[in-house]
Amino acid sequence: MWLRTSFLFLPCFPIAGAMSISQTKADLRRQALERRASISEEIREAFAQRIVREGIELCRRSFVQDIATFWPIGSEPDTRMLMMALGYHQLHNCLPVTGPRGEALTFRRYAYGEPLCEGPMGTYEPVPHAPPAVPDFTFVPLAAFDRRGFRIGYGGGYYDATLAHLRATNPGPAVGIAFSCQEIDAVPDEPHDQPLDLILTEKELIDCSLAWR
Repeated sequence: MWLRTSFLFLPCFPIAGAMSISQTKADLRRQALERRASISEEIREAFAQRIVREGIELCRRSFVQDIATFWPIGSEPDTRMLMMALGYHQLHNCLPVTGPRGEALTFRRYAYGEPLCEGPMGTYEPVPHAPPAVPDFTFVPLAAFDRRGFRIGYGGGYYDATLAHLRATNPGPAVGIAFSCQEIDAVPDEPHDQPLDLILTEKELIDCSLAWR
């Protein structure tokens, strides 16, 4: 089971000239998303199946019941087959509910096929009367990542706040799902950034905890 009890935050990535970390992250995000958008449908379909196989195995090995996934938007990897598989294996799937910018996400139970409502930033969320949930395993979307487990999201700060909250109250593995083309040499990490435990791509499962041993 991949639990991280302490975090070593390395010095921030050196920034040339007057460019800010936020500007650097924005450039890296844009470049990674352009690469992700060019992925072929064949690779996307194969990865969706890999997400199911690897995802279910990770959940089984971690002895968890409440698993947070995310509804794919844009060119994100397709997690819908994973949602269906979780229900088949009698595991509880839940989806995030977005609140004010920068605050931790909350979660509600969601079985694939149930109604959804529109959330901010083009997301879809369980309806308000869906049962609340606290995940003990979290699959995380991202725009770019490095092998230490640091990620660049979409700029809202939601998942950093969420992982910090979950790790303080109900710690469990956090697994990024991304295509290998989204990898970069080093994310310019900041003190508030929450690293991932594992990253699943169409090619490999990266154990980011190795960076902390």
